[in-house]
Amino acid sequence: MSQAIEFSDNAAAPFPASQEFQNIKEAAHEHLLTRIEELGAEFGRWSRTAINRFVDLELESFTRLRRIPINEVELHQIAEALTKELAGFGPIEDLLNDPAVEDILVNGHLDVYVSRHGVLERIPVRFADNGHLLRIVRRILAPIGRRLDESNPMVDARLPDGGRINVVIPPLALAGPVVSIRKFRKDPLTPADLQALGTMSPEVSELLEAAVKARCNILVSGGTSSGKTSLLNALATFVPDGERVITIEDTAELALNHPHVVRLESRPGGFEGTGVVSIRDLLRNSLRMRPDRIIVGEVRGGEVLEMLQAMSTGHDGSMGTIHSSSPRECLYRLEMLAGFAGFQGSESSLRRQIANAIDFIVQIGRLSNGKRRILSVTEVTGLGDNIISTQELYRHEPYTGPDGIEVDRWLSLGILPHSPKLARMRPAAGFGLDDRFDV
Repeated sequence: MSQAIEFSDNAAAPFPASQEFQNIKEAAHEHLLTRIEELGAEFGRWSRTAINRFVDLELESFTRLRRIPINEVELHQIAEALTKELAGFGPIEDLLNDPAVEDILVNGHLDVYVSRHGVLERIPVRFADNGHLLRIVRRILAPIGRRLDESNPMVDARLPDGGRINVVIPPLALAGPVVSIRKFRKDPLTPADLQALGTMSPEVSELLEAAVKARCNILVSGGTSSGKTSLLNALATFVPDGERVITIEDTAELALNHPHVVRLESRPGGFEGTGVVSIRDLLRNSLRMRPDRIIVGEVRGGEVLEMLQAMSTGHDGSMGTIHSSSPRECLYRLEMLAGFAGFQGSESSLRRQIANAIDFIVQIGRLSNGKRRILSVTEVTGLGDNIISTQELYRHEPYTGPDGIEVDRWLSLGILPHSPKLARMRPAAGFGLDDRFDV
């Protein structure tokens, strides 16, 4: 059936972001679907090259018969978009393939943002309508086997490439589907990479390396998108090759560069809420799997009790991340989570268990300019007057140079580590810590 195509006279916007582009693409897309149906071909078996060739031929015929006034460059842009529509992920395919993009945030079909190097910006990418957006989302979710409909309007899942997708659709999302895609590097950052990016100084890296090798228990604390997972990946490179590491996560994001890693992922309930396997269940089971170290992707529920018990009963060297704004808030949050999980003891016994379990809290944050920095390295030293005692070993205090440029600086507060684990480690290893960190 013939369809009228309206043209926009808005010459200011780039052609792919214009309404004219959308109108032509939608009409051409309908034409292509009709032609595929007429040909009766097994479209699902076509290669991307074959689809691209089919789109070029049909689009050229379509624009000629409709006498659509577009040039070769615009024709190529539409053909490329249609190929992505039929064989890929439509308007966001290039963003998914761009290694510089960290997050893709879609707030309805007209509003797309991306995060690059920690900085959020709106980009001229759009979907035809909310139905188009939902079609692309379901294509992304198809290999995962997760359903998205009115009875299940929220999905949080791991993508095949290791990224994470979260989708909320109406009636919960009032202005159309909301899609949040977190991408992860295929080659995780190493401690050397983090130093090159300015996330930490060589001295901080040296202390953390000694702490990991000395089997200190470490919590990485920070806000959303502050770099907690990347830092945890980097710290895991210090774990000796001969140790067995078990990672436990809600959505598997860690990619440890270690020869002996067992990855466990929790499972949400089925349609009737059955079959749930929580992080707490996995943590309990992991204790029977002969772990040398246990790494919890994010501590945010009842699993805090099992983690603290594991750290206190022979699984030294374990690590995890937690959402909190400071080392002290991290300790408060551990207490709160333990209380919610049904901890039966007194406040004093809980704090004693936390103080015995956690050795270091590494606070990381995302600054206003998008840069991610370790803000402090704090040691938990024990319990005094029913308060968990801490001492800050390093603090991030940037200064402005003579040229007006801000320079990163990590100040050592001149306080020596208290942990006997580092004292036992130092004589057998040359980390250059003896002069600075004698106990």
